[in-house]
Amino acid sequence: MHLLAFAASNSRHSINKQLVTYAANVLQNQAADDTLTIDLLDLQAYEVPIYSIDREQAAGIPALAQQLYAKIGTADALLIAFAEHNGLYTAAFKNLYDWMSRIDIQIYQQKPTVMLATSPGPGGGKRVLRIAQDSAAHFGADLRATLAIPSFLENFDPITQRITDAGLRQQLRQAVCTLLL
Repeated sequence: MHLLAFAASNSRHSINKQLVTYAANVLQNQAADDTLTIDLLDLQAYEVPIYSIDREQAAGIPALAQQLYAKIGTADALLIAFAEHNGLYTAAFKNLYDWMSRIDIQIYQQKPTVMLATSPGPGGGKRVLRIAQDSAAHFGADLRATLAIPSFLENFDPITQRITDAGLRQQLRQAVCTLLL
């Protein structure tokens, strides 16, 4: 299985990137054999101009948006951790999302998908995760599980790079293992 994993954030120090990296490693450890390959993307590599119909008509869809859409197409499953900015997607992710939706509204291309979110606060990114979850089917995700991790800085050890709360670790393991079914 080829897993495409990324944080829907363009921050170099994204806690959602730490979360998705950890979650991908958990899945790697749970896989029964060595057939799981993980492609961990950094959205900083996919910076595109702000979407507008005028830009699209003048220059077409940016190559980087096309490349990300193609990467989704070659994956067997998706693991995404959503950063929350004022309760919504980050501008960087939403912009890519808008560009890719012009290629095909089914941007997730019916891939089995697990959606995660975290934040420094007790909400754990639940608002953005709810938005992503509610729109998943419309945008072509075969949504297997969602999980918000509250108070990330209190529940994640940056030295060991793992969730410290046993209950949250178990919930995460159960969520990501839905991709192995």
